[in-house]
Amino acid sequence: MSTLLHDAVGALRHGEDSFDLAQIVAGLRGAREQWRSAQRRNQEIGGRELPSREVLGAIVDGLRGALFPMRLGPPDLRQENEDFYVGHTLDTALQALLGQVRLELLHALRAGGAGEDPDARSRIIVREFGSTLPRIRTLLDSDVLAAFHGDPAARSVDEVLLCYPGIHAMIHHRIAHELYRLGVPLLARLVAELAHGATGIDIHPGATIGPGFFIDHGTGVVIGETAQIGRNVRLYQAVTLGARSFATDAEGHLQKGGARHPIVEDDVVIYAGATILGRVTIGRGSTVGGNVWLTHGVPPGSHIAQAQAQAREVTERARLGEPARANDSK
Repeated sequence: MSTLLHDAVGALRHGEDSFDLAQIVAGLRGAREQWRSAQRRNQEIGGRELPSREVLGAIVDGLRGALFPMRLGPPDLRQENEDFYVGHTLDTALQALLGQVRLELLHALRAGGAGEDPDARSRIIVREFGSTLPRIRTLLDSDVLAAFHGDPAARSVDEVLLCYPGIHAMIHHRIAHELYRLGVPLLARLVAELAHGATGIDIHPGATIGPGFFIDHGTGVVIGETAQIGRNVRLYQAVTLGARSFATDAEGHLQKGGARHPIVEDDVVIYAGATILGRVTIGRGSTVGGNVWLTHGVPPGSHIAQAQAQAREVTERARLGEPARANDSK
């Protein structure tokens, strides 16, 4: 027994209650070994093999500050020092990101993936990611303006940037989407989940979202991996852009990939609680009312209310010989 474990056991036994800490630790070790064996994981003792959620959180905080230094940077920052702060912060954040990218690429290589040298590839990815930051800032400016112009309660663009959960989620998404596009999906998903946990807005990093995107209120919004959203689209809380059904393999496992989420064209508004499922297209300039359930596309300029959607759904399912609507909105 190690000295540290021995001291911990001794400390516990000095109290009124005693625990067999050594047995618990051994049991947990056995569970880990069983899992690693079943998953064909490396049994050799080594360092951390996967990226760190905590490190990614610090990286994103740095990137947020570098993107909006006078609003999301340090409270004592002065405008004449912006460039120095941005340069120093980016150097720290991108160097840390380099280490996290390398961990993901090494993990993929151990899992049987093929590719170039992880060290060289990680440098390429981080360099390319850094070059996207001015474009990310421009996209986020369009999102902030969309929120300001789209919400009569917004008093300033500064209020929108500092307070709105939809903007917080979009800062993370714009960063996560570039990481996803550059081939580090685990890092991208970690960045997305940091925002999900903070805001209740669940945007898969694979989703493609055009400029001027506004999520009002936001809690409960779900946007799937292959969703495509055009320019100047507005969503309200509890909107789902999900998949209608999932193909399975011979063993009953869900098949990965495939375009399975909606396409939302430019200038669409989708009100609270609406659910749109499958690879359907919501035409440009359409309005989808609250609590509407859609599994079919609509032409440009449509105005879909709940009663219309229900009637269309019943007709479509009857035509296809399907049972009543299932809860397949994931």
